[in-house]
Amino acid sequence: MRVVGIDCGSQCTGYGVIDSDGRRHQLVHVGVIRTSAKELFSARLRTIHSRLQEIIAEAQPDAVAVEGIFAGANVRTALQLAHVRGVALLAAAEAGVPVGEYSPLEVKGSVVGYGRATKEQVQMMVTSLLRLEEKPKPFDASDALAVAICHSVRSATAAKLARPGKAAGKPAGKPVRKGASR
Repeated sequence: MRVVGIDCGSQCTGYGVIDSDGRRHQLVHVGVIRTSAKELFSARLRTIHSRLQEIIAEAQPDAVAVEGIFAGANVRTALQLAHVRGVALLAAAEAGVPVGEYSPLEVKGSVVGYGRATKEQVQMMVTSLLRLEEKPKPFDASDALAVAICHSVRSATAAKLARPGKAAGKPAGKPVRKGASR
């Protein structure tokens, strides 16, 4: 499965493209889309949208994964982030690619095993999981890769659970204790 992960930001939006089977992950491409605070916000959104369209068209992913808004952000920042998420979701929808949305806690929990992990810890685990020689920088790039990894892991788990009797290696239904009377 090829996944484009997106870490939205109005000045720096990270993106990461990985190939994954849910257990093994391989980096395809990573980077950031930078915009200037001196530009009108609408122009920045247009830049982010058009670059994401290009990235999705080039990558031909099976899915796009986007990180949700951090609840502790101030109102202005949260609104700007919501607009950036909107153009990211639009770019995926225009390409006809399914989208997974994950909270920062879900992403960190999937990648690090702890929902309150630091950006440095996420970066370190992304480096390890992708078997990279160097840490992906800036944090927006490593966070985008973490979102992609989170999606691939969760998708693989959901696929296993969707197959009756396969998830735990047992038939579906209630277990019956031996010797129990009915």
